[in-house]
Amino acid sequence: MPSIPHAPFPVSGSIAFIGGGNMARSLIGALVRSGMPTERIAVAEPNAALRQQLADDFDVDVFVDGTDAARAADIVVLAVKPQVMRSVCTSLAPVLATKHPLVISIAAGLRIEQIDQWLGGGFPLVRCMPNTPALIGAGATGMIANAAVDRAGCALAETILGTSGTAVWIAHEDLMDTVTAVSGSGPAYFFLLIEALEDAGAKQGLPRETARALAIQTCLGAARMASEDGEAPGRLRERVTSPNGTTAAALQAFAEGGLRELVARAVQAATIRGAEMSRELDRG
Repeated sequence: MPSIPHAPFPVSGSIAFIGGGNMARSLIGALVRSGMPTERIAVAEPNAALRQQLADDFDVDVFVDGTDAARAADIVVLAVKPQVMRSVCTSLAPVLATKHPLVISIAAGLRIEQIDQWLGGGFPLVRCMPNTPALIGAGATGMIANAAVDRAGCALAETILGTSGTAVWIAHEDLMDTVTAVSGSGPAYFFLLIEALEDAGAKQGLPRETARALAIQTCLGAARMASEDGEAPGRLRERVTSPNGTTAAALQAFAEGGLRELVARAVQAATIRGAEMSRELDRG
């Protein structure tokens, strides 16, 4: 049977990743799986082992220095830790000044204005907040663009970030701290829930391996139902809750323990911390 050719990948031009850590790796893998030619991807990563692994796994060009990777790029993805972003941007500024490529930042807590200033100003810049499930193609990413990004640039960023999961636009940059609190940090909340369910099941007599397997699959199945069913989560919850049944008893215990209020406080705490990080890095 003849093979069916893939449609051309809908991103033209070349992409340079500045930083080759887990999140960059997940996006590179997603782009390659989606059909982007590897010769159009460059990565700058100072760690020799990570650099070699990226070259071996994806057949992309790798560099020690970010300026070498970004010199000819049409799109630059800033994938370094927030604490080093200022120095990285300062070093890139002379190289990017002539071409002014689309810049995508995946650094938590850093405002568009900060990054643009460090780069020298006037850049089309998209700030985004992905999360770790992007590593398996199941990420959730919030995005915001500055006024210098046109419709084509927005479509480009959405295509790139959408290769590793769901990508949605946020109306105001202030809300990015909430995106970080809900989805950026969110996987940790569910890992904690899985831990708690495992511990509770083991306490009631289940073998720990069994409790863990049941907890993981239950969370996975519930998330798939919420994604695929089309009903609101509250309605799905009502459908599995019989009056005076076991689920109702458990939900009553959650209510008495203030679960909703606790989640609200947790998200608020993460949102506040995100804003604090931005101010701290601005002063640094």
